[in-house]
Amino acid sequence: MYTFDSRIRYSETDKDGRLSLNGIINYMQDCTNFQSEDIGVGIDFLNERQVMWVLNSWQIVIDDYPFMGEDITIGTQSYGYEKMFGYRNFLITKQDGSRVAVANSVWVLMDLKKKRPMIITPEYGDVYGKYEPLEMDYAPRKIKVPEGGEEGERFKVKEYHLDTNNHVNNGQYVRMAMIASGVSKRVRELRVEYKKQAVLGDVIVPVIYKKDNETFVSLNEEDGKPYAIVQFMVDKRLDL
Repeated sequence: MYTFDSRIRYSETDKDGRLSLNGIINYMQDCTNFQSEDIGVGIDFLNERQVMWVLNSWQIVIDDYPFMGEDITIGTQSYGYEKMFGYRNFLITKQDGSRVAVANSVWVLMDLKKKRPMIITPEYGDVYGKYEPLEMDYAPRKIKVPEGGEEGERFKVKEYHLDTNNHVNNGQYVRMAMIASGVSKRVRELRVEYKKQAVLGDVIVPVIYKKDNETFVSLNEEDGKPYAIVQFMVDKRLDL
């Protein structure tokens, strides 16, 4: 497993001084980018070949939200690929070895010239190695949204939502969904299914569905087609 160590910064915490959900997501995104850069298949490598890895889905299970100043280790590993899909785990632990979060993710390799997914060849897949999947209850890649739902306030994509590909950053969709739905309790499990990439100026229409301890947010185009579907599962035991 590829790892790097960090200390939780004030800027990564929420109002209670704990690592935020977006902080967890950002650490995982940083980890996979660090690995790619370190083994020579990072941003420049992909840009030269006009290809891009696009996140298709997240499943993140959270056991703890550490406090500012705590030392953590962030790790990632590939557990294989088939056709156009690549599969990757993440793990965040504290200094004592206890688990902060574990995640599964599915990625798609995109041909930017043809603007469509491409078959993953050994050049792009084998370089990461292949490890046994981490232990967790793996959820389906696709999210089934309940019937009904209430439309929230529409908003436009701003520059601060974008990443280096000029698309909305993966973590920003989660932040949008949290704001739109008003999720305030600590999330114990997060799932995201990414459908289409939003860009600067796009109008996003959030539709919120609530069911027991679960909240679903479909971040839609104006015609009702989703850019991303986000599912939050909360647990009062994490509100320490």
